[in-house]
Amino acid sequence: MNSDYIVFVDESGDHSLTSIDADYPLFVLCFCVIRKADYGDTLVPRIKKLKFDTFGHDCVVLHEIDIRRKRGDFSLLSKEPRERFMADLTQIIIDTQMTVIAVVIDKRKLKQRYSNPYNPYHIGIKFGLERVRHFLRAHGQHENLTHVVCEARGAKEDKDLELEFRRVCDGDNRSGVPYQFDIVICDKKANSEGLQISDLMARPIGLHILRPDQQNRAYDVLAEKFFSPNSVVNGNGLKIFP
Repeated sequence: MNSDYIVFVDESGDHSLTSIDADYPLFVLCFCVIRKADYGDTLVPRIKKLKFDTFGHDCVVLHEIDIRRKRGDFSLLSKEPRERFMADLTQIIIDTQMTVIAVVIDKRKLKQRYSNPYNPYHIGIKFGLERVRHFLRAHGQHENLTHVVCEARGAKEDKDLELEFRRVCDGDNRSGVPYQFDIVICDKKANSEGLQISDLMARPIGLHILRPDQQNRAYDVLAEKFFSPNSVVNGNGLKIFP
């Protein structure tokens, strides 16, 4: 039996430990957990309408780096339409019921602490899935099958990810029990609204950890959606490692 929720996963930064960007030495894995009814009835139609209103069609992929660097379709937007687009997109995220779980890995500290550090992506998957299951259990959905949609990155990377994913789900996790998850690896060209929203979330979270005193409107919006049961359990919605 399928659960009432679906999970979308995207990243910010890269998982390489051999070449670390001094300006952004983080790897962020963002999990967006959303009830399928809210996704199908609210998020998808509103994102599509925003694309139609802004670009005249819905084939545009909302990619954070393209928006930030004004590339592709976003290079065609002048200041006012761009600001209106960003305001409308932010309002959609505010209005949609969703739960955010993010794992932020400082690659510099990871290398300093461990002589043979684990792959940051695999660390993020393990911590993230543990917390997603915690969320599902709190909502009585942990025994139903939940699909976790991850963005495709390449044949080798996708195979490695699937192996790690299934290892965690088979019991190599904090609880030592099987997780009822199934992985779906999806190409960005599929134009999945869920993956696009996760992509937009990941970098603002990383920037907040990197520069906490810097104004960050996107993070302020997302902070209201972090998973933190009873508002007293630290590390459930935002896990920083090490």
